[in-house]
Amino acid sequence: MHDIRFIRDNPQAFDRALARRGLEPQAQHLIALDETRRARILALEKAQARRNEASKLIGAAKRSNEEETAQALMTEVAELKESFPKMEADEKAASKALDDALAEIPNLPADDVPDGKDANDNVEHHRFGARRDYAFRPKQHFDLGEALGQMDFEAAAKLSGARFVVLKKGLARLERALGQFMLDVHTGEPHNYTEVAPPLLVHDAVMFGTGQLPKFRDDQFMPTEVTWRKNRLNEILSTLDEEIERRHVTAKVAVDQLIEEAESVEQFWLIPTAEVPLTNLVRESIVDEDKLPMRLTACTPCFRAEAGAAGKDTRGMIRQHQFTKVELVSITTPGQSKDEHERMLSCAEEVLRRLDLHYRVMTLCTGDMGFAAQKTYDIEVWLPGQGMYREISSCSNCGEFQARRMNARYRGKEGRQVRHVHTLNGSGVAVGRALIAVMETYQQENGAIAVPDALAPYMGGTKTVEKQ
Repeated sequence: MHDIRFIRDNPQAFDRALARRGLEPQAQHLIALDETRRARILALEKAQARRNEASKLIGAAKRSNEEETAQALMTEVAELKESFPKMEADEKAASKALDDALAEIPNLPADDVPDGKDANDNVEHHRFGARRDYAFRPKQHFDLGEALGQMDFEAAAKLSGARFVVLKKGLARLERALGQFMLDVHTGEPHNYTEVAPPLLVHDAVMFGTGQLPKFRDDQFMPTEVTWRKNRLNEILSTLDEEIERRHVTAKVAVDQLIEEAESVEQFWLIPTAEVPLTNLVRESIVDEDKLPMRLTACTPCFRAEAGAAGKDTRGMIRQHQFTKVELVSITTPGQSKDEHERMLSCAEEVLRRLDLHYRVMTLCTGDMGFAAQKTYDIEVWLPGQGMYREISSCSNCGEFQARRMNARYRGKEGRQVRHVHTLNGSGVAVGRALIAVMETYQQENGAIAVPDALAPYMGGTKTVEKQ
């Protein structure tokens, strides 16, 4: 969320930053909405002040036996009181219009983010390792997994539909080992992240805080019971529309009651990433500066509808509706966030280094960054079977963008100044994609998968995953 005061004071700079993201100017429209909001607030405050003043004058007029004056003042107070509901509604509508407009605008890119339109304009930062040579043609993970009899997409489709998988035996254990290994790396020295087991269901406000709502609603999963209740209430409301003409007041009262009930229904969302609950742990709070930076990690299932991914990666585990990911979240002061971003990247890289996987780090251009990010590094691991790099981690500095949406602040060491925190998030890393990378990198000519040395303690002595 953007600060309207900054936009009022720096309209040209704001529009220039939006232009770097390929967006049209917004400053003047937002300033106009803000002027309407401020005018309505001022009008309401003046009316309230006049009511208070007139109320005092009524008593004085009565004490002076000025009955006509008192009566006129009483009439004025009554009229003012009668006008307040509409004025308050108008003020709320103006505030909502501004908030809704601000909520749809992405974060502004940092000055050192490269300009560009899409992924083709991303800039390579550095690489680790080299591509391995094979005496055979490397296979893709789904061919390997299905040949082992331990990766079943057909069974998953019977249970849940497309973009799900059932892992069995050695591959199931290998995925579990990867998640445990990553958590141990991040919670140990020198990373020192605090492990958290967060809820997988969160409220609307929590999804709004990190930027998933309202813009990316279609990419999220909502439990069907909540959806059914909302839809049923909407059906009833639609039916009652026909009754309003025949039963005016009764229908109106019924509609109002149903609207109130609909708005009171608690709406839950399945988390698309642990970034959502972890970052929101500081929502609507003031943290002491000496507790920052706060570093959190979690290994959770994640759920994404992939609404915009029709036709992309339809086979295999690259793009699933349900997947496991280890998430890294940092809460910092403004002065700490830039260095923390580099640190977070190195923590995510360490996982791939210990697994001896070849990868490259890309600095995303302005046209390829996520909605809430002001700067993002993507780690792309090399997949021999696919013969290409694929994203396995994305580390972003969001500045104060999410903090404003969550009202998350910190108190300076002197105890006086209160400012918004900065938030950062990164994959440390995507467990399913790490499994793919290990399978394709460590595949053997006979189709078995060698277990990386770093995972040996988690595999109970198993050195290869083979067909059983």
